[in-house]
This record gives sequence, C-alpha cells and structure tokens, in this order.
Amino acid sequence: MPQFSFEETVLKGLAADQGLFLPEDIPALPSDWQDAWSQLTFSELAFKIFSLYIAPSEIEPTALRDIIDRSYSSFRVPSVTPTVTLDHAKKVHLLELYHGETFAFKDIVRGLFGTTISGVYVPPRLSSTRRVASPDLKLSDSGMLNSNLFEFFLIKRNDGKSGRDREHLTVVCATSGDTGSASIYGLRGKKDVSIFVMYPTGKAFVKDLFNDPEINSSQRLAAVNSINFARILAQITYYFASYFSLVTSGTYNPAADQIRFVVPTGNFGDILAGYFAKRMGLPVSKLVIACNENDILHRFLQTGTYEKQPVHGAAAAGGLVEDGVKASPEGVKETLSPSMDILVSSNFERLLWFVAHNVYGSHTNNPQEKKAIAGEKVKEWQSQLKIDGGFKVERQVLDAVRADFAAERVSDAETIATIRDVYRWPGRYILDPHSAIAVTAALRYPESPHQVALATAHPAKFAKAVEMALAEEKGFHFKDVLPEQFVGMEEKPRRLRFVMRSEGLKGLRKVIVDEVDKERTEK
Repeated sequence: MPQFSFEETVLKGLAADQGLFLPEDIPALPSDWQDAWSQLTFSELAFKIFSLYIAPSEIEPTALRDIIDRSYSSFRVPSVTPTVTLDHAKKVHLLELYHGETFAFKDIVRGLFGTTISGVYVPPRLSSTRRVASPDLKLSDSGMLNSNLFEFFLIKRNDGKSGRDREHLTVVCATSGDTGSASIYGLRGKKDVSIFVMYPTGKAFVKDLFNDPEINSSQRLAAVNSINFARILAQITYYFASYFSLVTSGTYNPAADQIRFVVPTGNFGDILAGYFAKRMGLPVSKLVIACNENDILHRFLQTGTYEKQPVHGAAAAGGLVEDGVKASPEGVKETLSPSMDILVSSNFERLLWFVAHNVYGSHTNNPQEKKAIAGEKVKEWQSQLKIDGGFKVERQVLDAVRADFAAERVSDAETIATIRDVYRWPGRYILDPHSAIAVTAALRYPESPHQVALATAHPAKFAKAVEMALAEEKGFHFKDVLPEQFVGMEEKPRRLRFVMRSEGLKGLRKVIVDEVDKERTEK
C-alpha cells in the first residue's frame, strides 16, 4: 500500500485513487494518562495527544506547544470547548464546540493550525484506504480544512521562487452557508492561495472539477472538507477535554459510571474523531450517531445495508432557505439541519477500513497483508456503492460496527420539539437544530449512563429554525442571544459571481481559471 507524507495529504486532500488517508497506526495512551492529564488545559491536552502522533524528530516540542497555545488564544472561553450539564437527573451534558471565530465546531480545526513556525514540518506518513474506486463525495459539509497548513507548505515549497514559478493552490468548496464562512475566514489573506466557494441553486460541480483533466492541467486543486485526516486528528482533543471536565467536576465517576458521546452526524468526520479517541483508550461505552432524515447511517446500523435512497420533488422539500437549505439534484432530503443533509457519508469508509482490517485480516499476522486485505474490501464496497447505489456487509462486520456505535434518526418535528422542551428546562438553554438532534437522541436512553451531546453550532447560525421553535415561548427574544459579531452582517456588501446553469462545468471552469490568472498577474 502506498505511503504519503502528511504534507502530501494536506495538499492532495484525496489520494489519486480517490481513497482517504489514514495513519499507519493508532497510538495507545500512556499508562498514567488519567492522573497525569486530568488537570491539563485544552492546549496542554492537545499537545499531549498530538505528541502521540508526531514524534519530536518531526516537529520540535517547544514549537508544537507554541503553535497550539497561539491557535486557541482567540476562543471566547478559556476552556475552549466547555462541557455543561443540561439535566443532572437525566445525566445529559452538552459539549459546546461553538466558541471560536465563526461560531461552529470547525473553528477547533482551524484554530489548531492557525500559526506557522520556522523550520520544516515532516509529520507521520499516511496511507490510502483503498487503491481504486471513488465514493460519492459531497464536499458541501464540514467546511474549514487546515488552511494555515496550506500556507505553511506552500511557503516551504516556494522558497526562492518568484512569479509564475511559485506553486499556487486553488481551493474549491460548495456550501449552504456554514462551510463557506469558515473556509473564507481561515483562508483570507493567505499567500499563493485562491478560494472559490460555490453557493449553488443547482448542481455544485465540485466533484466534477476534481475529475476534470482540463482544469487540473493548470490548477492545483484542493478541497476544504472533513475528508482531510488532519481535521479528524484535531477533533480528538475535545472528547478527552469533555471527559476530564466531567471527572474533575465530580459529575462523573469513571470507576462506577459509563459515558456515551452522542454526535450529530452527516459526513461522519466528527464522530470518527470520537472513534479514534476510543481506540486510543478513552473509556467510552458507545458512540451514538444522531442522524436527521437523511438516515443512511441509521439504516446501516439497523440492517447492514449501506444504500442511497434519493428523494426528489415534494418528498425532498423541507428545511428553511434562511438557514441555508438548498435543493439538491442528487436527491438529498432538505431538513432544518442543513449541515447534516447528505446522501452518503464520505468519512464512513475510514471506519469500514478499520473494521475490515480486524474482521478479514484476522487470519494473518502480517501487518501489510492485513492492510491490503482491508483496502481491497473497501474498494469492493465503494465500487458497489458507485455502480449499484449501495452494498450489504456480512454479519460479523455489522456486529463489529455495533460494538462501538449505535444510531438514532431524528425528524424535523422532533428537532423543533427538543429545542422548545430544553428551553423550558431550568437554565433555558437554546439549542441550534443540529445540537438538538444530538440531545433528542440522548434523551431516548433514560436509563443510560452519562451522555454527552455535541453542540456543533451557535443557535444564531440557524436563527430561523430556533425562532420557529421558540416564537411562542414567554420571555424569548432572539436578540438576547444574537452575538454582537452578527449584528449588521446582512447589510455588509456581497461579492459574488453568477454562473448560469446552462454554462455547466465549462462556465465554472472559466471563472476559476480567469480569476486565478488575474490574481497571480496582479501579485
């Protein structure tokens, strides 16, 4: 199986065979981690976790610590990702991931790689999950890639170069609003980087661009989405931070209690980070996949069949345009939680690789043979997904997934009801619709151990759905929760170009090539 440096994975995004990158090994926690790490700050905890993946010879510890400290210095709360208790009796807690600059969990990733250092950064080598076949990737979910890594590696590559000899990165993504804002924020002002955010009324053409030989002959394309492994690595830290927050507060006793993490899930990146934390040794009893009405993962956990079920016309209609919902020609159901509106989950193949590695590689002790077997199995499944629209796994594979995961499906009506119900609890907490899906799923297990629902966005980012749920509630005024950074935003100037649907890929390609050429000429 081919290996790649971390730099290559950041700049490529996808492997040439359309597979996703994984580390060669998942490191185990040190034997004293529960005592030695219990009082660490978020930055200190991130340093410990990253040091398990990055050897001192690859990046000097003092430099790594400095990067981390500066990266999280701009968060609005000292703990970066605080865990709060919604209901002590129900043992339901909330991990708040929206205290960064763009008020969404993507800032955790953007922040970690928010500075550059002198010297050469040579992280661990990674390999691809498969050798051929491509999943149906929907690049509109998950937003900010590690933008400052883009800049860092380009600075290194362009040392001593000038003009057209300099390498230039062309970043493209599609968005319903949340992805684009985080991407633009992270990439603004970056040298040798252009970004194009598509806000489509029809087909986004992102995947077509990456498969288009004409544009790839003149542009180095990069994607800003959760398929980049560095994003998964960055998200591991907040699972540990939440665990220690509950332990040190006396809320949770690891010797007597169990803990679940309930994650609002679209492309599977956020919950995959939880899986890595669990594999490293964090004592998590179960990871709960909380889906909206785009429920391919819930159906898989029920039946073992991973199958697209596109809907169109009236059956697909839903959600709120004001909160970023857009009609999809692929057949995605429109919901009140648009960041989770997916037909397939692009990161899911990473989990399938680990499961195939354990199930089908059990007969051999040869590590490379195990990896090859897993890669071939993922290739087979992804080929079936592409050609037939789905695949069914064997019972031992499904059982292996169920050992770590459960899944719940939450409707729009249930989402609205949970936002309203939780607001009526003591504390009058206001959830955004994505976070409400996680809380809804958690509340279905009243006799369960402690459950931590992930709050992935500030409610102001999905204001229309929140107002729909709470408009009749006494004392509710949305202006009371509106961040000052949002005030007056709608009056700001808008910069956009229109590409007519009739122009298709050719028209989009021309806009990108012309704009990049203009930028490079001006500079």
